[in-house]
Amino acid sequence: MDYQFNNDLENKNTLDKKILTSKNPIYNQKPTGAFVGASWAALLTGVISFCIGLWNASMLLNEKGYYFTILLFGLFSAVSVQKNVRDKLEGLQVTEMYYGISWFAAIASITLFITGLWNAELLLSEKGFYGMSFLLSLFAAIAVQKNTRDKKFIEANEEA
Repeated sequence: MDYQFNNDLENKNTLDKKILTSKNPIYNQKPTGAFVGASWAALLTGVISFCIGLWNASMLLNEKGYYFTILLFGLFSAVSVQKNVRDKLEGLQVTEMYYGISWFAAIASITLFITGLWNAELLLSEKGFYGMSFLLSLFAAIAVQKNTRDKKFIEANEEA
């Protein structure tokens, strides 16, 4: 299989046909309903758990705002990285600056979160709770984005 991708827009249709007509197509199945549901359930569980933990925490409001902002920043950056990686895989043009900023933002959000927890005056069990719900949320956001992208890609090429 030819893994070289050309970023010219004229060759995009040729690339799509090549992927779909090869013996081992890259995108040969839609994500199952169970996986889509599990991804959304994981995302909602992670985000809602994190927010309930913050709501009930006995920390200052500015600390709660910090952790909530880092959660939103992390979710956005994780989805942005997944989109950029997928765009590159499909041969779509992605500027290196945006690609780099996406990775920087994802790493920065995780680093800021770890630094905040490391220095927080919380019980170790609370730090573990926030850490696990944060990571669950990031992973699930990537999975939801991937499922949505896979489904749209396959549906668009089935119609063509």
